Amino acid sequence: ADVAYLRSVLPSTTEDAFFDYLATLDTSEVTVSAVPEGSVVFARVPFLQVKGPLLVVQLLETTLLCLVNYASLVATNAARFRLLAGPDVKLVEMGLRRAQGPDGALSASKYSYIGGFDYTSNVLAGKLYGIPVCGTIAHSFIMSFTSLEEVQLRKLPPLAGGEPVDLPALAESWLQRVCELLQTPPEKANRGELAAFTSYAVTFPRNFQGLLDTYCVRRSGLPNFCAVALALHQLGYQAIGVRLDSGDLAQQSKEVRRVLRACGAHFQVPWFETIPIAVSNDISEQSLEEFSREGSEIDMIGVGTNLVTCPLQPSLGCIYKLVEVNGSPCLKLTEDEEKMTIPGSKTIYRLYDAAGHPFMDLMALEEEPSPSAGQELVVRVLGRLGEASKIVPTTVEPLHRTYFRDGQMCEPLPSLPEVKSHAQASLSLLNPAHRRLHEPQPYPV
Repeated sequence: ADVAYLRSVLPSTTEDAFFDYLATLDTSEVTVSAVPEGSVVFARVPFLQVKGPLLVVQLLETTLLCLVNYASLVATNAARFRLLAGPDVKLVEMGLRRAQGPDGALSASKYSYIGGFDYTSNVLAGKLYGIPVCGTIAHSFIMSFTSLEEVQLRKLPPLAGGEPVDLPALAESWLQRVCELLQTPPEKANRGELAAFTSYAVTFPRNFQGLLDTYCVRRSGLPNFCAVALALHQLGYQAIGVRLDSGDLAQQSKEVRRVLRACGAHFQVPWFETIPIAVSNDISEQSLEEFSREGSEIDMIGVGTNLVTCPLQPSLGCIYKLVEVNGSPCLKLTEDEEKMTIPGSKTIYRLYDAAGHPFMDLMALEEEPSPSAGQELVVRVLGRLGEASKIVPTTVEPLHRTYFRDGQMCEPLPSLPEVKSHAQASLSLLNPAHRRLHEPQPYPV
């Protein structure tokens, strides 16, 4: 069917032998070597090398670029968010609604995880890739309730056993005590919101969480959440978190933590003070920088649009260029020096200093002898080719591995958690001067 379609769109003068060739296309002569998935790769370093008959390897160009460009872009974007958030804050990818279609959304979920995110809200990505899934209550759920009378399932048995208790009534009694402590009028707490929290809690007593800003965080969301969480505590259960989705998130997180600590101390519920606080609402790199600058009590951050659409750099620009034919090097000449290719089939080495940081990537022709640790090397850095420098690496690491040869995979492919672990280890090895997000020191190649 594919060959028939090509016949219909190619010029009528195309020889039949070409279509016969396509019908029996053989990839066994193709060899693919690449840096391991999850590696840090710098500009102009070839991270994938394909060898084989020219027509076959040319057919692979668009597919390979499609597979690596967006994936690498999103993983890089996610890694930037992880570096800004620090190691302790949990990150949730929640960009499905804004992603570039369902395929883009699945790629974003997968490669955000590799880049350092902990969870995804994309349940299909969880099913297909084993990424931990995570989500919270929606505003629409809370807004769908207007009064406690609408809570249909009302009775909740204590965790330790015993007679079921009317949870809405118990939560309402706790609301009076919480409002008294917080010095806020109980009548300002929205009863529909209290009903929604109670309905959720009675259904998922071990997984209760609250979305606090549907009406008013201070006067309604927070008192209602504390009332339901304390009612659950009385029955032996623990709430698992709250979410803020609007306003000054850093300032609100500090206010929420202050109230949780006050309730925990006053009602003698120690775990209350450490209830995780999650935030969302068009989170960007700038948002994370502001959280850090202002100080916050945020434990989990949900990132959507600014993660999956990569607004700071919407495309990565990887290219696929011919560098050698029949043993003869090829060079593309252009007035734009950045777009000139570097001829010849290459081997790539990463050079490390005594502190264990990579300080340079070295491209050499395949037939050149491999450099070794402690050996003085004379190199020319891209962008400064007129000057030669002498360097002495402490460690030398060949970057490429051969993954496909003679029609067979020849290197086991790592699992997604292994790729993620490798990515985070690769990033952690970078010198802080190269890793910083603002005005990083250029990494020499």
